[in-house]
Amino acid sequence: MTWDEIEVPKEVRPFMLEDAEETKLGQKNDADKQYRYGNLHIREYGDKYLVHMDEIDPRKDPLGHLVVDAPEVLIGLASAFFGGKQVASQIYKIQKNSKIAKGTSLFGGLLASVALGYLGYSLTKKIKNF
Repeated sequence: MTWDEIEVPKEVRPFMLEDAEETKLGQKNDADKQYRYGNLHIREYGDKYLVHMDEIDPRKDPLGHLVVDAPEVLIGLASAFFGGKQVASQIYKIQKNSKIAKGTSLFGGLLASVALGYLGYSLTKKIKNF
């Protein structure tokens, strides 16, 4: 469970926590930079910080963090993989005697992966934030 974000204007807190580490882990959400300090996730914008607490620090337990704090990423990846594979397989079965069956099924599977992965991610994010 991710806690609600708190907005901290830079005028109130014009400097970053000294022990916070800049990180690439986490959804940047158009932030200039992002930091982690234990389970605290800090996003820096031009005029403010957005701060929330994660249940699990992704630097210590990446899979646990995905399961607990960011399940939408796992659902998106699973949707992309299994959905794309299924679509590619069906296209190949339909066109297996064609010279372009492999290429068509790979392209169709790739498109389906992108669409289904995004759909799975988006729906899970909406349900999580509901």
